[in-house]
Amino acid sequence: MALASPMVRFEQVQKSYDGETLVVKNLNLDIAKGEFLTMLGPSGSGKTTTLMMLAGFETATHGEISLDGRSINLVAPHNRGIGMVFQNYALFPHMTVGENLSFPLEVRGMAKSEREVKIKRALDMVQMGSFASRRPAQLSGGQQQRIALARALVFDPKLVLMDEPLGALDKQLREHMQFEIKHLHNSLGITVVYVTHDQGEALTMSDRIAVFNDGIIQQLATPSDLYERPENSFVAGFIGENNKLLGVVEDISGGRCLIKLATGEVIDATPVNVTQKGQKTLVSIRPERVEHHSGKVPKGAHAIDAEVLEFIYMGDVFRTRLKVAGSENFVMKSRNAQGEAPLRPGQKIKVGWHPQDARALDP
Repeated sequence: MALASPMVRFEQVQKSYDGETLVVKNLNLDIAKGEFLTMLGPSGSGKTTTLMMLAGFETATHGEISLDGRSINLVAPHNRGIGMVFQNYALFPHMTVGENLSFPLEVRGMAKSEREVKIKRALDMVQMGSFASRRPAQLSGGQQQRIALARALVFDPKLVLMDEPLGALDKQLREHMQFEIKHLHNSLGITVVYVTHDQGEALTMSDRIAVFNDGIIQQLATPSDLYERPENSFVAGFIGENNKLLGVVEDISGGRCLIKLATGEVIDATPVNVTQKGQKTLVSIRPERVEHHSGKVPKGAHAIDAEVLEFIYMGDVFRTRLKVAGSENFVMKSRNAQGEAPLRPGQKIKVGWHPQDARALDP
């Protein structure tokens, strides 16, 4: 998506450390003012390098990075007006919380009285107003992360970058901080660029997500579009749990295609990046879209033989692993409905899904 006047723009940006291998390849990306954009991908995909080039800690090998319409390629990191939050907090251990927050304001030549007002406001934002006199070692991990966030916000930056900021926290605290950061983003209207390898974190917090792999953005979309409409097999496999059935296109027309699976069954799917008869494909189906047909098959739905291999009670949902079309890793997730009998390993059943929920992708 090309924005008329984006807050951040990457144009044909490349990065190589050795002059031969590109870790970021011809990146073109616009980030809107006030947007929460997450760069998501596995280790080595180029997401953190992209963030570090925007921060000024790495230099682009080729291309231009702009902030508010002006090139920042040659601008020093401390002159970019960008707030930064790291996974390891990067707080000064010999300074109090108040002194840690004061430091970026002093660097900018701000008067003491103004510094005190901004420090109090930033600490109140993250509900740490009574901790100004403590040192980082006297704080828990979650408290240190709140202080790191307050320090990034204290000088009113127009852009805040966050590099795996919640990676060191336990699951419950991490989920709590996800909502706190999102609420702060909404209330302050700041632009946030966030890096993570945690897909759940990205889906929870983002306005848009850029999925990186091998130095390239594989797909840039809203969380719901990424999950419901992945454009290739990498995105389908990386975002959420995903069933994969290999087959060959038997027919393709009218926005639908018929896929013959390896075991001979023929299913209907939505063609995404397959275009012709005879082409090999990977059909992607989300586990929660799979239905157990215990009675009459709904009109327009598939019905395919399956064998129950494993049934797991997870509280609000049942997770059933099935053997379907030769695959022993086909998963069905169903809501724990009152009165529903558990399935038994070895049980033969029929399962299905609506054709629009099956996407024919590159194998």
